[in-house]
Amino acid sequence: MGSTIEKKKIWLKRKKRVSKKIVSTVDRPRLSVFRSTKHIYGQVIDDTTGRTIVAACSNEKAVKDQPKFESKVAQAVFTGKLLAQRALDKGVKKVVFDRNGFLYHGRIKALSDGAREAGLDF
Repeated sequence: MGSTIEKKKIWLKRKKRVSKKIVSTVDRPRLSVFRSTKHIYGQVIDDTTGRTIVAACSNEKAVKDQPKFESKVAQAVFTGKLLAQRALDKGVKKVVFDRNGFLYHGRIKALSDGAREAGLDF
């Protein structure tokens, strides 16, 4: 297929192309997602101040205390619900989804579906 360096270059190129189209405001902060081989991370970021409002990841205690998930996709759904619940507690109802250069399927889609189920609007 290709070396790891080539894959990373392709991912960074795709990330840049996607990120330039995303415009977040005070009313609609950006929900950024990162996926590693083991875990998935999501955070709601206010780009006007450059601060993270809320964050959730699959390797934190709240997720690990749950019964073992049948797959990483199910774990991503739960992480999305946890992130949305935290965002709603902070008063954030609408967000702009930033898939961060990852393809919108699998765990990325599962996290967004979980966040939508819990009440986030995007």
